[in-house]
Amino acid sequence: MSTLQSFIAGRWVGERAAKPLHSAINGRVVAHTHEEGLDFAEAMAYARATALPGLLRSHFQDRARVLKALANYLIERKEQLYAISAHTGATRSDSWIDIEGGIGTLFAYASIGGKDLPSSNVLHEGPPMRLGANNHFIGSHVLVPKRGVALHINAFNFPMWGMLEKFAPSFLAGMPCLVKPATATSYVAEACVRLIVDSGLVPAGALQLIIGGTGDLFERLDEADVVTFTGSADTALMLKAHPNLLKKSIPFNAEADSLNCAILAPDVTPDDPEFDLFIKEVAREMTAKAGQKCTAIRRTLVPRPLVDAVATALKARLAKTVVGDPAVEGVRMGALASKAQQADVAERVAQLAQQCELLLSERNGFAPKGEGVADGAFFAPTLLLARDSAASDAHHLEAFGPVTTLLPYGDFDEALYLATLGRGSLVGTVCTKTPALAAEAVPTFAAWHGRMLVLDREAALENTGHGSPLPKLKHGGPGRAGGGEELGGLRAVKHYLQRCAVQGSPTMISAVTGEYQRGGAVTESEIHPFRRYFEDVEVGMSLLTHRRTVGEADIVAFGGLSGDYFYMHFDEVAAAQSPFGKRIAHGYFVLSAAAGLFVSPAPGPVLANYGLENLRFVTPVAIGDTIQARLTAKRKIDRPPRDDQPAQGVIGWDVAVTNQRGELCASYEILTLVAKRVAG
Repeated sequence: MSTLQSFIAGRWVGERAAKPLHSAINGRVVAHTHEEGLDFAEAMAYARATALPGLLRSHFQDRARVLKALANYLIERKEQLYAISAHTGATRSDSWIDIEGGIGTLFAYASIGGKDLPSSNVLHEGPPMRLGANNHFIGSHVLVPKRGVALHINAFNFPMWGMLEKFAPSFLAGMPCLVKPATATSYVAEACVRLIVDSGLVPAGALQLIIGGTGDLFERLDEADVVTFTGSADTALMLKAHPNLLKKSIPFNAEADSLNCAILAPDVTPDDPEFDLFIKEVAREMTAKAGQKCTAIRRTLVPRPLVDAVATALKARLAKTVVGDPAVEGVRMGALASKAQQADVAERVAQLAQQCELLLSERNGFAPKGEGVADGAFFAPTLLLARDSAASDAHHLEAFGPVTTLLPYGDFDEALYLATLGRGSLVGTVCTKTPALAAEAVPTFAAWHGRMLVLDREAALENTGHGSPLPKLKHGGPGRAGGGEELGGLRAVKHYLQRCAVQGSPTMISAVTGEYQRGGAVTESEIHPFRRYFEDVEVGMSLLTHRRTVGEADIVAFGGLSGDYFYMHFDEVAAAQSPFGKRIAHGYFVLSAAAGLFVSPAPGPVLANYGLENLRFVTPVAIGDTIQARLTAKRKIDRPPRDDQPAQGVIGWDVAVTNQRGELCASYEILTLVAKRVAG
């Protein structure tokens, strides 16, 4: 037995044992919390004075590289974490969600940072907008680190994933984190933080750990800070109403337990693959983590004529689920996280049963496998059937365990109405084989749910599951679900950044954003920009090309090569009757001709052109027009070294193609991979 320690102000705190934490499998004591109180003034001062300056000396790309290195470090030591996680009652597959799912989130945000964020601490959120007639005054938005501290309060069911899915985007955004795990499973979070500290990868103070209560921490939060919370709706309401949070308008992002639903659409019959998929999905959500998931299916909506078929199929599938100590071979469902949870779920089921028929419960011969399990926190898979779907307590009362309630409905409109009675959910599923029904469901679901799964036989080939939040998609929901958002790729990073509108000349906005803005000052490059290595290219370096007059032969030749014989390019009569009044060159010929004007053909630092963005054809190019291009370095994104590639970075080039009258004909950005200079 060990005494857990907090990690505060760069040191581990806690020697005297306090509250015992018990194994969910056999009730034995796994660890104790520590008795010593924490100095939250010191913790916040350390985060502000030590961690924040250290983080801001790096930039988005640097921090993305740290996340990747940290993910690799943890994945190599995952077995240590699996051994500790077993005390929570989780099976190996349950712990995989928590441990490798959490590490996978680090990898995901490392990738997001590497691809979508600049080598600075200013993220330009364009495009810029003209605020004056002649483009001397423009406006845009930037996002910058908040220069505050993120307090993350996590739930007991995913002590590692819940911590890392909040830490990754806030660290990437440059915010130090104070992590407060739920006490019941805090021994898993502590083990993970110890590994992170031992890695030496995370700057001092960027991650602090609180074991136990938060004391006066909320009084010490300031305007630049952020609070995120995962847990019950009641606790979320209490915390976000804290006077200091209200007084200082401190952002509070809540992800609360919700009464998620799954609808078996009326077009599905027991003979369809979708029927079996639906049964499998509901059963999986009941038994994964023993139903202790904020995304689990609590309400199962089925057509009234299929109630018996669904109930029979679910009972048969759940009967095959072996419950017990995950160390015992064949066990597929473990225990609830604690005896307190066991008692709470039992109480909620008893309340639901007052209005429902119990179709499957502990009365059906429930006997967990393993030694000492009588003192564990096991709970039988429980299936209820509502007598009155609309009036059922299942729409507002949650049993946070392996429990779902069947809610019969008449027509599809009634099913969609019943789905809304949860008053806001994290996720909902519609299982259908008819696209029109999916299209009908989405507007209703989107208003009341944070995420929606449309399940059919095609999606099933790669379906990640109703209850699986993914790093690139938002996780959260309206109403009862907390009204917040987590994950969502770049959206989550932006949650920890401050958005600011910036106005000024194109030259000044270029300097602020680190991106060249059309109309701003340029530096005419003495040598062709494509002859420069990545380090030598500066934003604003520019090349004004020679000119080229477009002839009829160019249009004919391009049409022959491309197979594009659109009438605007070849039919004199039809073109004369068009809005342009004459034949014009292919838009893609203009692009090709512009490339011929600005490309440096000899081998050099530019390795490849791998993209083109924001293309617009503005003014048509007619026969006899003379075009010219201006190529300007718009932005630079560094890339970490890879063994299989030369050292390189990405440069985005602004291209403006104009005619002899100075009119803009084509506008776009090309992306090139550019080699770095090789030292020595």
